[in-house]
Amino acid sequence: MKVPHSTRAQVRRLKKKRKQQQYRHLVSKPEPCILSPDSALARQYHQATSRGQPTLKRLKHRQPRGVQEAPPISSSLSPSSSFSGGEKWNCPQERSPAGTGRKETAHAHSNGSAGRVQQHQQGAPLVPGLQDYEMQMEDTDYWRSFAESAMQNGDHTELSGEDTPPNNSQSQADEEEREDTSYLAAVDDGKGRTVVVMAPGQTLTFRGKSQLTCLYGRVRVFGFTVEEGQPSYPLLSPATHCPLAIQALPHSTGGKTRKERRLEAKAIVKSYLRAGARRSDLMKHVSSETSVLLLELLETQATRFICSLPAHRDLFTLSVKELGFRQPAPDCPLSAAGVVSLPGSSGLVMSERYSSALSELAHACREEEDGCPVILVCGGKGVGKSSFNRHLINTLLNHVSCVDYLECDLGQTEFTPPGCLSLLSLTDPLLGPPFTHQRPPGRMVYFGEPSCEQDLDRYLESVKYLWSFYQRESPVIINTMGWVRGFGLLLLVDLIRLLCVTHVVQLTHDDPAIAPMPSLSPAYLRQAPGWHTKARGQRSEEEPGCFATPRGHTLLEFTGAGAARNVRYRSNVLRDLALLGYFSELQSAEPELGPALPLHSFTPYQVTRHASASSLIELLVKPGLGDTAPH
Repeated sequence: MKVPHSTRAQVRRLKKKRKQQQYRHLVSKPEPCILSPDSALARQYHQATSRGQPTLKRLKHRQPRGVQEAPPISSSLSPSSSFSGGEKWNCPQERSPAGTGRKETAHAHSNGSAGRVQQHQQGAPLVPGLQDYEMQMEDTDYWRSFAESAMQNGDHTELSGEDTPPNNSQSQADEEEREDTSYLAAVDDGKGRTVVVMAPGQTLTFRGKSQLTCLYGRVRVFGFTVEEGQPSYPLLSPATHCPLAIQALPHSTGGKTRKERRLEAKAIVKSYLRAGARRSDLMKHVSSETSVLLLELLETQATRFICSLPAHRDLFTLSVKELGFRQPAPDCPLSAAGVVSLPGSSGLVMSERYSSALSELAHACREEEDGCPVILVCGGKGVGKSSFNRHLINTLLNHVSCVDYLECDLGQTEFTPPGCLSLLSLTDPLLGPPFTHQRPPGRMVYFGEPSCEQDLDRYLESVKYLWSFYQRESPVIINTMGWVRGFGLLLLVDLIRLLCVTHVVQLTHDDPAIAPMPSLSPAYLRQAPGWHTKARGQRSEEEPGCFATPRGHTLLEFTGAGAARNVRYRSNVLRDLALLGYFSELQSAEPELGPALPLHSFTPYQVTRHASASSLIELLVKPGLGDTAPH
C-alpha cells in the first residue's frame, strides 16, 4: 500500500520536532563534557554540582576573535625556591572582591596551560568581552571567578622578561658559553695549526686526537706536566674513556720582568700566526702569566687502522650523551686540530683522598731511602684501576726518569694483547687509552686466557717468573685483576706477600648495592690465608715460593674515579680494541702511502721446517731431523 505524500511530510516534521526537544533537553541540563573540552575541568564541575552547588548554564557565545587578551601583570607571580630552571613560581594568593566578604579562589587547570589568573582593576572584567556572555548563576561572586578561569582554559600567556622562569637549556647554553671563554684559540690558515692561549687555572676538556706542543709556560694533562722546551706529545681522547683535560699552570719567572715575559709570549704567537684580525684579537689577551700551546692534527698507525673499521669509525667523536649538550662547530678553531671542547664538568673528577694518594706516592718515590717503592693497585671491576695507574705513572714521571710496570691483569692489559702477563719500563707519559700505546714489553708470558680461574698455580708461577727480572732500580706499579672474591682474594693476598709490596692502593665502589671487599690492612694480611701462602701463625720457616718475609705496608683506600654503572664500553669491546691496536703495528707509519690495509692482505710469517722446533707431549722434534721417536 502506497503512503500518501502528506503522511510522509507529517512523519518528517514529527522526527524534527523530537530532535529539537532532545536538543533543548541537553541545553537545559548540560553534561560535564559539554562545558569544556578538558576532562579534568568537566570532572571538577561534576563534583561541584554533585555537592549541591548552583549549576551553570552553557555559554551560548564564544569569545570574539578580534578581542585582545589582557596583558600579563608581572606582580601576579613571585619567585621563591628552585624550579626547573632555577626558580619556583607560586600561584597568587586568594583575594577578596570589593563589596563581598568572601575570598576569591583561582582555579587550576591540568591541560598543559599556564593556568594564570591575572589581577584586574575593581569593576573591570578579567577577560575582555566577558559581558557578552549570558551567565545565570545563583552565587554570582563564586561562579564569576570560576567562569573567568574556565575561559582561560588552554590559553597560554607569555611572561614578561623579568618574570620568565629560567630555562634549563638556556642556562646550560649560558654556562657552556662561559666555559668556552676559558681559553682563546686562533687558526693559522696557511698550515692548519691552532694556537691556544690559556691563563693559569683555566682548563680545556676535549674529545678527539691532537699533537700538543707547549710553546710558552706550562700545562698539566692527566697528571703529567708539559713545559716549554719539551717534545710534542700525542693526546688521544676517544669516547671509550673519560675525556682528557689541559690545565694551565703558573710558571716561574726565570729572573725576567713581567714586561719581558709578556713580550716573549707575544713574539711566540706572532711567529705561529699570520698577521690579521685573528692574531690581533689573540694578542690582546696575552700576558706574562699565560701559557701558549700549539695543537696540530694527529694520525697514528693505531688510530688510522681502527677508525677505518665501520664499527669504530666514530671512536674519537662525541658520544651520544655528549651530543645532547654540545654540537661540534666546524668553524671552531679547535676543529682544525681535531679537537672538540666539552664542559669542564665532564672531565675526570678527583676526590681529596684521590689527590692526596697521588701526592703521597710521589713523595715516597722521591724520599724512599731503603729501595724503590712497590705499589700494588687493587679493587673490583669498574672502579677505575687502569685510569688511576695511568694517572699515577704520569705523576711519577714528573719526578723520576723511569717507572716499571708489572701487568698481572689478564683481561684488561695496558700494553699487550689480552691474555698476557708482562713487565716493562716506561719513560714517556700515557695520554691515551691502552689501545693507543701498545708496545713490546721487556718480558712477557703468554697465558692464553682472559682469566686464570682454571689454573691458579700457573698464574702465580708466571708472575713470579716475571718478578725475577725486576732490577729494583726504579719504582714499580703492579696492576691486578678485578677478581676480588673467593679464590681471587686468595691470589691477591699471595701477590702482596710474594712481591714484598710497600704501598697498597685499594679502590672501592661508591655503590652501596655492591658488597665491599675486605680492607687489605697489615693486620688483615697477618691473619688472612692465601692460595700458596699462609697466615703468620700458620707459616712454616721454609715456605716455598716466598721471595722474602713480607713487611708492613701502607694502605691507601678511597673511592675510585669510576663506577661499574658508568662504564662506557664493555670489557670485551676494550679487549678487541687492544688487539686491533696490537695488529696496527703492521700498518705503514706513513699516512701518505694510502688508507689502512685489512689484515687479510698481509702475508703471514713463513719459516722452513728445518728452522723450527716443536715440543709435543712426550715428544721433541729437533730442527733438521725427520722422524723422532718419543722419549
